[in-house]
Amino acid sequence: MQEQTAFDYAVVRVVPRVDRDEFVNAGVIIFAPQMRFLEARIHVDEGRLRALWPNLDMDQIRRHLDAIPRIASGDPTAGPIAQLSQSARFHWLTSPRSTMIQMSAVRTGLSSEPEKLLDHLANELVLMNDLVAT
Repeated sequence: MQEQTAFDYAVVRVVPRVDRDEFVNAGVIIFAPQMRFLEARIHVDEGRLRALWPNLDMDQIRRHLDAIPRIASGDPTAGPIAQLSQSARFHWLTSPRSTMIQMSAVRTGLSSEPEKLLDHLANELVLMNDLVAT
């Protein structure tokens, strides 16, 4: 059994109308510094977003959301923030903001397999696969 190490994660939210505090979960970011792991999974549910705000500019939302995994991975085409250390990138990505793309509070846990955990959290919190009645 692999040793478990600490990780931090945050849920990426799209807030179509900031004044109404309604949001749709659109991704998860996990940072496990001891494993040098920083990744994000993003999924845009256009139908749920349009239910909250029919006139939402989906192209703009997708552009902003698509940048998150690129910044997390340190992709050089993602701009100067992507060139920072993993820790700095995680803290920049998860910093509080009052825009249409927001983050949940950062939560902490233990895991020996952060990539599997990222997939699990994305399925549970974003895709809501285990919340769907069969």
